[in-house]
Amino acid sequence: MKFTKTNIAGVDLIELETHEDNRGFFARSFCVDELGDNGHDFAVHQANLSFNHHAGTLRGMHYQAAPVGDPKIVRCIAGRIFDVVIDLRAGSPTYCQWTGAELSAQNRKSFIIPEGCAHGFITLDENSEVMYLMGAPFEANLAAGVRWNDPAFAIDWPITPSLINDRDANYPDYERQK
Repeated sequence: MKFTKTNIAGVDLIELETHEDNRGFFARSFCVDELGDNGHDFAVHQANLSFNHHAGTLRGMHYQAAPVGDPKIVRCIAGRIFDVVIDLRAGSPTYCQWTGAELSAQNRKSFIIPEGCAHGFITLDENSEVMYLMGAPFEANLAAGVRWNDPAFAIDWPITPSLINDRDANYPDYERQK
């Protein structure tokens, strides 16, 4: 596994290191020791899948509020997405900054995302599927989000969403914490 730092502290882009032959390839996609060697204390609590019929589907920007944050590893296992992370950790040197990358079944890249960050994506292909390894249980009463087009973050999405649910479209403007 190859870890590349992003502009947000604690958010890394992970690439597989494949061992290929005439049969195909083998690669390690998750390793607690390698995560730890790269500064990530992560244990899988549950795994989730998100299937999306249409290109242009936007999901996010979601996070789980304290005291039970939701660290995660996100990978696109079918199709392509543009994946985005926003740092919502007040006091962080990268507070209110975002990073994004194309994740696809072909490039096999993933993001590791610490608690305190919002996450979302827009599908670039039809029939895109995203796998989440979650580091904490889902707590419905702590579920929260920020709007995908909030001017506080000025995310540069590669396409305009064609499908988004009411909740995600109507989060109020974000108010910076001091």
